[in-house]
Amino acid sequence: MRIKANGITVNYQIDGAEGAPWLALSNSLATNLSMWDEQADALKQSFRVLRYDQRGHGGTDAPATRYTFDLLIADAIALFDALSIKRAHFGGLSMGGATALGLALRHPDRIDRAIICDSGCASTPASSQQWEERITAARKGGMDAMVDSTMARWFPPKIIKANPPYLDKVREMIRSTPVDGFIGCAAALADHDFRSAVATTTRPLLFIVGEKDGPQPAAMRDMHQKVPGSRFVELPGAGHISNMDQPALFTKAIKEFLS
Repeated sequence: MRIKANGITVNYQIDGAEGAPWLALSNSLATNLSMWDEQADALKQSFRVLRYDQRGHGGTDAPATRYTFDLLIADAIALFDALSIKRAHFGGLSMGGATALGLALRHPDRIDRAIICDSGCASTPASSQQWEERITAARKGGMDAMVDSTMARWFPPKIIKANPPYLDKVREMIRSTPVDGFIGCAAALADHDFRSAVATTTRPLLFIVGEKDGPQPAAMRDMHQKVPGSRFVELPGAGHISNMDQPALFTKAIKEFLS
């Protein structure tokens, strides 16, 4: 389904019974709302699950400009307004995880509980430079050129070698991401910092991270330790797209947090 929000047309999907508590799920860079298929299927029994394609992804418009997290957060709030959602739980992975923490910090009246997955929620000088290099590579070679390097970053060598069926689904999501959308969101990822303010949040937080997701487990454990009462779950053997590497454990962590 598609709806106008914050000046663009946003693609979204809703599963679950009317009247159930809202749970919104936000995708990572170079994926789309189908990355949440297993979670939506499991959680729609208890929640009204809203999945949407972030700006520049899937079926959502991809303006040709650099985006900011201010814009991505405004998109989420505008989508809530367009769908008459007063308040929701909000979860996201990677780019979606930073969006989730940003929403919890800036719009605590609209967010009930926030689930931050596989995101350190801040750029560094080194990561900013890497994002600018990826922007240049995408501009030059298109998304086909980004598939192998992205997969190698996202998934542990053991999983790449086993090549389970969901990896082809991820490859196709990367390949079909509009170049303008990738560039726009990569620019946002090159310049953001919600981590430094994490201790000021007033919303309950759950941090989920794949054990093999590079520097993210340490960064996210550090955020967890700064927020009394928050929860931290590290998923064994999982990489960056931890909800697909360990779907059952990932979903279980969400269910326990939201109950």
